[in-house]
Amino acid sequence: MTKGMILAAGQGTRVRPLTNDMPKPMIPILGKPVMEYIIIHMARHGVREIMVNVAFHHQKIEAYFGDGSRWGVEIGYSYEGAVDKGDIVPRPKGSAGGMRHIQDFSGFFDETTLVVCGDALIDLDITAAVQEHREKGAVASVAVLPVAPQQVQNYGIVVTDADGRIQSFQEKPTPEQAQSNLASTGIYLLEPEAIALIPPQRAFDIGADLFPLLVEKNYPFFAQNRAFHWVDIGRTSDYWHVLQRVLRGELPNIPMPGREVRPNIWIGLNTRIDWDNVTIEGSVYIGSGVRIEAGAHIIGPCWIGHGCHIRAHAQVRQSVLLEYTRIGEGMVFDSMIVSPHYCVRSNGETVYNGDDTCHLRWSDARG
Repeated sequence: MTKGMILAAGQGTRVRPLTNDMPKPMIPILGKPVMEYIIIHMARHGVREIMVNVAFHHQKIEAYFGDGSRWGVEIGYSYEGAVDKGDIVPRPKGSAGGMRHIQDFSGFFDETTLVVCGDALIDLDITAAVQEHREKGAVASVAVLPVAPQQVQNYGIVVTDADGRIQSFQEKPTPEQAQSNLASTGIYLLEPEAIALIPPQRAFDIGADLFPLLVEKNYPFFAQNRAFHWVDIGRTSDYWHVLQRVLRGELPNIPMPGREVRPNIWIGLNTRIDWDNVTIEGSVYIGSGVRIEAGAHIIGPCWIGHGCHIRAHAQVRQSVLLEYTRIGEGMVFDSMIVSPHYCVRSNGETVYNGDDTCHLRWSDARG
């Protein structure tokens, strides 16, 4: 059996304002938290016992996922923080430090453990990855993917020998400096011997600290270069691009919810749409309780979250409306993520509601 570890204690500063009031693993993809897709995929491959380290907004993760029984798994949580002058303060221990904290507490990691970040969509063949890991007698394995030479500066790059044994790492090298084009995906397989190398009671990172230590000590440490989809939500602009790909059907194992009422147009329950007087071009999902008035024009890919209201003659193009967002009459929102409180352009630029310099009008549909 393989155990699981989901890294979910980060603050998600690069995806603000999405993470102003939610932890990064709770960012919605087609109405479900991104971490839910990870748990479903782990369960599909027989990973049934899963620990999650949490810190910022941890209650939202714990309240949503509970004990994991809805997905046929067991989930446990390890909070990383402290009480400081009466306040509970999150204090993440680093990806490796969080695992050592769990290990010292209970000895949970007593066999091969799959480690994944809680903020990426993946479809890695976990069963095949574990088999290769064990056949090689690896103490640690990293799933890697080749990236274009001009993209290496965005990733941690793994350098291997001809057998895939890891020789060194390069953190975001320039194309000229890069000795490889294999990017670490943040998906790891670790044996208890690797976790034992993590020093106790201190912040320690898997990629930056533990992996160089494994190389230094010449442990059997391998890269696995197999084809799979890996979609990381590293920045706010990535979130927009991810949803565009999902809505175009480019990512497997993510079915569209709702009912397809017209080609590439799906709706939830209890919608109020003036079908005779609106124009909707797919792919578009329209959530429950959505109201779309006459003259509105929606051009996909678009995700219209539940409870939204698009007023007369408004245009929404290639955009995501988070729950309970009202688009003002005649307004044009193009390539944006819009919530009742802010909108983010596809390049990551953020504008907050009430900003006098912004010509757009939108609001909370509950008001």
